Amino acid sequence: MVRAEDAGVQVTPVRAEKQLPNLPGKTLTAIVVSYGPGRKSGKHHHAGSVFAYVLSGAIRSEYSATGPARVYKAGESFFEPPGSEHLVSENASTTEPASLLAVFVADDGARLTTFDR
Repeated sequence: MVRAEDAGVQVTPVRAEKQLPNLPGKTLTAIVVSYGPGRKSGKHHHAGSVFAYVLSGAIRSEYSATGPARVYKAGESFFEPPGSEHLVSENASTTEPASLLAVFVADDGARLTTFDR
């Protein structure tokens, strides 16, 4: 399962993992990631593909495969391709909370998030 390594970041499952019958060997998992004001996650990478939709506030995000950091506001979305490193994942505000819905499609049983040491 996904976990946050830093205080002030909460990960909540939205849907239990569900194997995809039309994609044998793949599982869909949905989570909400909530960032307190000024909070961030450490550098990490994900198994499989990730689609993210910002639910509230503004999230600053940067992936090794997509170029410079960008701020995504509520109602905007982004995609993380397999194999990329998540270099920046943080609340863009120091005064307001922010949250996003992340939907993973990954191999059955995969560890969805691995934090860099």
